[in-house]
Amino acid sequence: MASPDDLTFQEFEEAADLLSSNPGASTLSISSPGAAAFSGDVKVDLSDDEDHQQESSELLGGEKQTGGFWTFEYYQSFFNVDTMQVLDRIKGSVMPFPGRNFVKHHIRNNPDLYGPFWICVTLVFSVAISGDLYTFLSNMGDPGFHDRPQFNKVSIAAVTVFLYAWLVPLGVWGFLTWRQSVERHISGYTFLETVCVYGYSLFIYIPASILLTIPVYWLEWLLIVIAMVISGSVLVMTFWPAVRDDTRLTAFATMTVIVSLHALLAVGFKLYFFKTPTNTGSSHSGQQTTPAANHTTLAVGKHQ
Repeated sequence: MASPDDLTFQEFEEAADLLSSNPGASTLSISSPGAAAFSGDVKVDLSDDEDHQQESSELLGGEKQTGGFWTFEYYQSFFNVDTMQVLDRIKGSVMPFPGRNFVKHHIRNNPDLYGPFWICVTLVFSVAISGDLYTFLSNMGDPGFHDRPQFNKVSIAAVTVFLYAWLVPLGVWGFLTWRQSVERHISGYTFLETVCVYGYSLFIYIPASILLTIPVYWLEWLLIVIAMVISGSVLVMTFWPAVRDDTRLTAFATMTVIVSLHALLAVGFKLYFFKTPTNTGSSHSGQQTTPAANHTTLAVGKHQ
């Protein structure tokens, strides 16, 4: 049987050697009976967990801690989106369903400038290059046509697209903000949300401009109308809930201006970058045969 001395706690030399080699090691004394052994000796630091929970609650609540407009973090928040969010917003801009507000169903209080910026850049080059290719294919059978790259179309497309994507949203946002100050019950959007809606609504013109290189007159206008209706539907279903509580005249006038400017952009693309060429070959041949015929007539008259 074990003696009473074997059941008592003893201090071993190995533990003393470990403590002497690592004096900073933490120890736990259990000499006190009951709960007194844990009174004050063990402390748990939950500061990191509390900070993490606070940050999570702020993100779930939609609040962002950003610095002033002179800091990098302020502008970084405008590009705080991932690939899936951008693809979801592009999908929503090309497949608008009735009753689905683009801001409420796709942006969700997180507007970005990443997608609209690259959509505008891609649209500029797509329209300019496709327009140049369309001109070449349309005049390919004309012997009097000389193909020359028109680099000025890139500059014109850039000015047109970026002015539309920034100035028109600025005007719409300013008007809605003014109407909110006049009519308290009218809702509105922030400037960043307005720019985001306009930027994503232009995506449909990228594939449409590529298909416009097919030199078929009726197909060209059909593609323009389809792209204009799809992108215009995104704008109408987004901004109509913001103005429908206003007076009837103001609401319909606002939507008429928004749709008219959008239609003007689409028609301008077709008439300038994809202009149907005239039959220059026949005109050149007609100008060349007329002097030859006159010369033959004069020669015959002199011979007689």
